[in-house]
Amino acid sequence: MGNARFIFPWLTPFGKQTEKANKMKDPRIAQLAQNLIAHSVKLKKGEVVLIEAFDVPEDLVVELIREAKRKKAIPLVTLKRNRVLRELIKGTTSEHMELIGDLETHRMKKVDAYVAVRGSENISELSDVASRHMDLYQAKWLKPVHFGIRVPKTKWVVLRYPSPSMAQQAEMSTEAFETLYFNVCNLDYARMDRALTPLKRLMEKTDNVRLTGPGTDLEFSIKGIPVVKCAGNRNIPDGEIYTAPVKLSVNGEITYNVPTIYHGTKFENIHLTFQNGKIVKAAGSDTKKLNAILNADKGARYVGEFAIGVNPYITRAMTDILFDEKISGSIHFTPGTCYDEASNGNKSKIHWDMVLVQTKAFGGGEIFFDGKLIRKDGRFVPKSLQKLNPENLKGEQ
Repeated sequence: MGNARFIFPWLTPFGKQTEKANKMKDPRIAQLAQNLIAHSVKLKKGEVVLIEAFDVPEDLVVELIREAKRKKAIPLVTLKRNRVLRELIKGTTSEHMELIGDLETHRMKKVDAYVAVRGSENISELSDVASRHMDLYQAKWLKPVHFGIRVPKTKWVVLRYPSPSMAQQAEMSTEAFETLYFNVCNLDYARMDRALTPLKRLMEKTDNVRLTGPGTDLEFSIKGIPVVKCAGNRNIPDGEIYTAPVKLSVNGEITYNVPTIYHGTKFENIHLTFQNGKIVKAAGSDTKKLNAILNADKGARYVGEFAIGVNPYITRAMTDILFDEKISGSIHFTPGTCYDEASNGNKSKIHWDMVLVQTKAFGGGEIFFDGKLIRKDGRFVPKSLQKLNPENLKGEQ
């Protein structure tokens, strides 16, 4: 689609920012930076924040540094490229990944907050990296640094940053995608947080969950597992509430109707069958590779997360998990490791968010808690939960 600065005028390549481009800066970028620093990580005076940017232009990074300084905090910045990451992982060794993991661990231990701005020039950049090398990257670098330190021990937020490839991927015009992006990222997350509270309380009292829909009839327990609201504090875009199933309680089948990219490969029409918590059958557009990933370790065939998506501006699949897992009317049911905040004891090298949308446009479906209908065709039924329906989260009274 050509150069990014002509497709998205507010995106300017590194080192090529002109006076004219400065004048064209979108004020929504400054608002987004303010939201990330003030609302998402709640940065305070004297705290150290690591800003890690992948394949993104400099405007938002600069605004994040400025916002951190306004808080009298200490900003650190690392600029990374996915193509370079691919080259590091290809043909790697255990010793190599462990060395990088040790260095990244040392740095992560020094910071109080972490802001990741993740763009992508090519969503399939890692598609030709061998599974054994991706496993080393996850085990020696990603898991100890991010799941071992960043997630449990820092204030963190991860932001997906737009690019021309994302607009193409979403099958949207440039202007429409730009509007969607800022609507999603700059919405009133405080309103969403309040609206999620009754659902959190209900889930904390729930034992049995049943999900239905085309190719889906699944039951499991969430009894005793903590429930976590996500309203702009961890991911941007955001809009979900998550827990985990009791590890051995999952039985039935589920058919995911949103494509997913994992290890650089796109998977569609994934169908999983569970018995006593374990995935005993898995099929999809690439069944061989799907099963290879699910055989990564003992925990990969058990589920570590159950979440409900509520972002009112995200209504269609974009093959980008930070957006797709927040689709209004969706759930995601995730093979692999659980989060410490909502632990069911399952641990794995993988954490693979797979999404099922239950709105009428995607074929419909229901969620039942202890036999009571909670959501039908993507809309919450009980009066106490109706503030989570899209028109209310948008403030369209």
